[in-house]
Amino acid sequence: MAARSPARWLAPLALVTAAVAVYAVVSTGLGSEGASTSEPARTGGSQGRPASQTSGRSGRRARTYLVRPGDTLTGIAATTGVPLTTLTRLNEDLDSQSLQAGQRVKLRP
Repeated sequence: MAARSPARWLAPLALVTAAVAVYAVVSTGLGSEGASTSEPARTGGSQGRPASQTSGRSGRRARTYLVRPGDTLTGIAATTGVPLTTLTRLNEDLDSQSLQAGQRVKLRP
């Protein structure tokens, strides 16, 4: 009987290895928006990150958000997971129509 080719076993192994590598790259790419906790998908604006982050091990959230060009208050709410009503209550002096890059938005008291 003829010997079987090693490619018979190496091809499926290479396919599984490639699938695991793609999964690893995609899953780390989606979670690398800046915070160690998972964040909801962004609905508008530019890619923003909380301005001041606490230790990732404690699980605490940032207290403020640094506004970036193109950010909207709705986009900040979606990015940070803080409800829009809470943002407007905490930032009464903030004009949502004229957000400027570099402004800080309070996320919690």
